[in-house]
Amino acid sequence: MAERTTTRQTQWLRGVLDLAVLALLAEGGEGYGYTLLQRLAEAGLPDMKAGTLYPLLNRLAADGLLDTEWRAGEGGPGRKFFTLTDQGRAVLAEMGPKWTEFARNSIAVVERGMKA
Repeated sequence: MAERTTTRQTQWLRGVLDLAVLALLAEGGEGYGYTLLQRLAEAGLPDMKAGTLYPLLNRLAADGLLDTEWRAGEGGPGRKFFTLTDQGRAVLAEMGPKWTEFARNSIAVVERGMKA
């Protein structure tokens, strides 16, 4: 049963991860993979794997929604920082309200079912 729960939660996350990353970058200005993983966990979206996040970041950048910049690390490896582009902000502004409406409607359906 635990495996089924984890699989379902992973499916939920796939539906919102793009917007969650755009929202975190809008809120924080910039970030790199590890800090975004931490911020996702702090936001209640734990257990995100780097192998999921990094391809997503690269896809968002390839789609023109993020800018990237490599910076030298202080005493360690360099890091690839991500920031929102104007197009990324536009996608967040357009799709964010649609997602929140979808989420509210989904919650309402599930809550009705739990009360039945």
